[in-house]
Amino acid sequence: MTGRPTKRSMEVSEKEEVEVMTKPWTRWQDWAEVAIGVLVLLSPLVVETSNAAMWTMIVLGALIAIDGLVDLAMPAMIYGEYVQMVLGALLFISPWVMGYTGMMEASWVSWVGGVLTVAAGALAMPAANAAHSAAAQPH
Repeated sequence: MTGRPTKRSMEVSEKEEVEVMTKPWTRWQDWAEVAIGVLVLLSPLVVETSNAAMWTMIVLGALIAIDGLVDLAMPAMIYGEYVQMVLGALLFISPWVMGYTGMMEASWVSWVGGVLTVAAGALAMPAANAAHSAAAQPH
């Protein structure tokens, strides 16, 4: 025996990983989305903002966190990850759309938060697809 994983052991570990990803409250990507949303939501407390910037970050941060919680509770809901990526894109473009690019700290919160949200949503897609496929199969 060489110590290398066999095809069967790799299949078993992949199956175990899918089982973990189909359970509610277990996906790290969705927990990351919640954390990003909360940080964006609270960021107007520590960075200089205008009224438009403040409300944009509060609303989008809350929506990102809420969608992350919904995705955690219902891991087979694929469209939640698409919603997350759209919210991340909206957060990313919000400094230009809402006119607060002159406030560098608020802009950076939006840009970094937006990119991380899109990345977390994209990374969660394979797990959401696996959970959806597992939920669709008869038991």
